[in-house]
Amino acid sequence: MKIMSIVGARPQFVKLAPIARAAAQANVDHMIVHTGQHYDPLLSDVFFSDLGIPAPDVHLNIGSGSHAQQTGMMLQALEPVIQDAHPDWVLVYGDTNSTLAGALAAVKIHQNVAHLEAGLRSFNRAMPEEINRVLTDHASDLLLAPTRVAMRHLADEGLAERSVEVGDVMTDVLFAVQHRVQEGRTPNPIADEFGFTPQQYALATIHRAENTDDPVRLRSIVDALARVPLPVVVLAHPRLRAKAHDAGIDLNVGSIRLHDALPYPQLIAAAMQSAHIVTDSGGLQKEAFLLRIPTTTVRPQTEWVETVELGWNRLVEPEGLVESVTRQAPPAVSDTPYGTGDAARRVVSVLIDRA
Repeated sequence: MKIMSIVGARPQFVKLAPIARAAAQANVDHMIVHTGQHYDPLLSDVFFSDLGIPAPDVHLNIGSGSHAQQTGMMLQALEPVIQDAHPDWVLVYGDTNSTLAGALAAVKIHQNVAHLEAGLRSFNRAMPEEINRVLTDHASDLLLAPTRVAMRHLADEGLAERSVEVGDVMTDVLFAVQHRVQEGRTPNPIADEFGFTPQQYALATIHRAENTDDPVRLRSIVDALARVPLPVVVLAHPRLRAKAHDAGIDLNVGSIRLHDALPYPQLIAAAMQSAHIVTDSGGLQKEAFLLRIPTTTVRPQTEWVETVELGWNRLVEPEGLVESVTRQAPPAVSDTPYGTGDAARRVVSVLIDRA
């Protein structure tokens, strides 16, 4: 059996790692296609080496552009690749333009499509990611849902018969990397470079368009981070740096300590020793919950509602950020809404059974 994984952005590379290992263990022919949506080495190539992912079989080098331009270029480039390979399954990941382009390119030439991380909903159609995930779910032949909540969303949309709950592959990755950190095999560069001890700093990532494209909103977020009463290490995504520069916003202000984006293992090492996480990333909200790090998410909605319901994540507007970061830690919980670390094996097993 042959599986073709189509990826292109940082969160997808992380999810790809356990799938690649599970496919190898099951002796499945696994082909990796990299669209090139993320082309900065820190957001792309380094993930393959750090997470032990085989080099892509095909690299399309699409690069940046508007949503329409990027998705259109991917569609055009992916169609002949899929036709030539003729896989049993085209596996798409998450909610990026690469996800939607991969699903559309495959389904239009009658290739089976499976969507990993299906059924997540923010119910905010202003988010490009929400459009991508909804369209991908409705185009796909098999929906691999990470949680019971995701399964309910799919059933509500009439997609129950195509849906299977497999758990969350990010849990697989997180637990493996956490083990490496605990064994001392992955250092915390934030502690090393700034001289921080554990729990002495907060860690922040801000990159989504709704937070960076509006200069007024971006300035209010930066001002709030600057007023947090402990150092806030902002892992500065290239988008954040560019938008702040264009708007004349100084990121080196108040409590903020700027640092480049980190490779995934180092990100987890830094998160594990932080007192709090501030983010607008979908993935980091969940990783913080799995690590039991209190989190503030600068968004009005989240796909990972369990993190909020269990008290470890709070959704805020910029004016509520400081109060949220300084709140007391929530009570301990033992819930495992994102699985126990065997999702990738279950994904590959389902794909084999349904090929």
